[in-house]
Amino acid sequence: MKLTLPTWLTLLRIVMIPVLVLVFYLPYKWTNFASAAIFGLAALTDWLDGWIARRYDLQSAFGAFLDPVADKLMVAVALFLIVQGHPTAWMAVWAAVIVGREIAVSALREWMAEIGQRAKVRVAVIGKVKTTAQMVALLCLLYSVAPHTPMQDIWMGTQVFHIGDWTLAIASILTLWSGLQYLHAAWPSLREDERLARENAKAKKNA
Repeated sequence: MKLTLPTWLTLLRIVMIPVLVLVFYLPYKWTNFASAAIFGLAALTDWLDGWIARRYDLQSAFGAFLDPVADKLMVAVALFLIVQGHPTAWMAVWAAVIVGREIAVSALREWMAEIGQRAKVRVAVIGKVKTTAQMVALLCLLYSVAPHTPMQDIWMGTQVFHIGDWTLAIASILTLWSGLQYLHAAWPSLREDERLARENAKAKKNA
């Protein structure tokens, strides 16, 4: 299997995950800025690998599998760090909504792929808007809730935190909305597959 440049960028994004965790907990004043910078760089590689793959026709089956995995891992780890840095009920709820939706939609896509209907659960416009809001929120929150944010950054960090908090709430609502859109698009196929399964089971029983 030949690894293309977009796939290398995706692998780099996965390698950056433990680096993000390590930097977030380092006992230095610059860790809040560095944590946000690492996440921002990861988000940039996410856009860049997709652009390169489309621009230079470097798509691959492995890359198509690995890219969403890397995205979901980075987002989930960032959310876990944020909840640990600001352990409130609302922050935990937003994180649970986003992570839960990603798991559910991934399972839905896998199911639809098995029955040959994966095209019906493609990424919609609302999903792209959700992703943008989510990335902005995580950048702001990583910057403002890192354990060793210096005192001179408290005021700025507070303002950035409120931007991130509200944006994450918006992203969570959009997450639920887009998830329901995926389910609505897939529901007829799921019902048809269930009907066929019942008919096959009945036919085997009567055979």
